[in-house]
Order: sequence, then structure tokens, then C-alpha cells
Amino acid sequence: MPVKIETKPALLIVDVQRDFCPGGMLAVAKGDRIIPALNGYCELFRKKNRPIFFSRDWHPQETSHFEAFGGAWPVHCVMGSKGAEFHPALKVPEVATIISKGMNPSRDDYSAFDGVDDSGTPFPELLRRLDVDTIYIGGLATDYCVKESALAALRQGFSVTLLEDAVRGVDLKPGDSSKAIAEMKTTGAKTTNLSTIDLG
Repeated sequence: MPVKIETKPALLIVDVQRDFCPGGMLAVAKGDRIIPALNGYCELFRKKNRPIFFSRDWHPQETSHFEAFGGAWPVHCVMGSKGAEFHPALKVPEVATIISKGMNPSRDDYSAFDGVDDSGTPFPELLRRLDVDTIYIGGLATDYCVKESALAALRQGFSVTLLEDAVRGVDLKPGDSSKAIAEMKTTGAKTTNLSTIDLG
């Protein structure tokens, strides 16, 4: 049975940046393989004039997020660096809004809901201005920023649908991504893929 998009949906593509793809500083194995599906979703939402958002890590040189300053991760996605760029195969529509997160040097900011647009407007405020009630989410990584963004959306009263064919996980521990998907579903997220989504 096709999954029909609700009346006020938005697409959120999380952190498909060079540093999170093969060859990057914090690469997700085969992370670039989800890009064709993500491009497909972008085209579907663009044709229907639905809001499209791309989140990105946008870290300062010194942040508690990085190992050198007490964090868990190697340096990645530093503001203005090549590694912070979106993957070149990702087709970012001109109508898309870019959400930057991780700019506060004392916070991790895994969730896109901690981010802001170029004018400094918080992501949740942007969604409410557009009367968005449902978020379709894909990107990197399933077990970190995708999960945290989905859970934050659910906590704030949005419906969430995970794009199962457009996410890929880190799996620091085997099974982390499967556990993340299970947690999202248990918390209320639905799932779909490019062959079953129906824009009406």
C-alpha cells in the first residue's frame, strides 16, 4: 500500500557532506550510495513545491565535539572547508534551505533541530512558519544525526517518516543502525522508500 504524503510535508536531508562520505575525515561506509535516492526524493518534493531542507555540520576549528578538545570525533566539517561541502553528486535545489549546526564550540548538536538558517532563524521556527506537520528524513548517519533529528522532531510534535533507502549508519558497534531505526519506529516514526512513497 503506497504511503501518501500528508498535506504539509517537508523533506530533510541530513549531513550528506564530503567528510561523511568515502574519502572524508569521518566517512560512513558506502555513505555516498544513498545519493541517487536522495536526489530522487528532492525531485519529487521540488515538483510538488514542498519545502526542502539540507542540514550540515558547520564546526569551528576548536570545539568540544573534536577529540583534541575533549570530544569523541576527529576533526571534520570545519566551516568553509572542502570537507564541509555537500557531496558533489548531491543535487541541492536552488529552492532548498540550508540548516547549519554544530557552530557552538561547547555543544555537539547532532540534531538538525539545533541548527539555524543563514539568517539565524532556528529550524523548528522555519517549519512552523511554513505550517509543516510532517518531516521526511534521510541522510547521514542513521545512528547519530538522522536519529537525533528524527527524535527531536517527534518530541516537538511533528510526524516523522524515515526514508529507509536513503540513510546509512556508522555502526561503531555492530547493529547500532538497526537499533537506531527500531528506536525511531518505537518512538513513532513511520518508514517508506522511493518505490512506495506517493505524492498524490
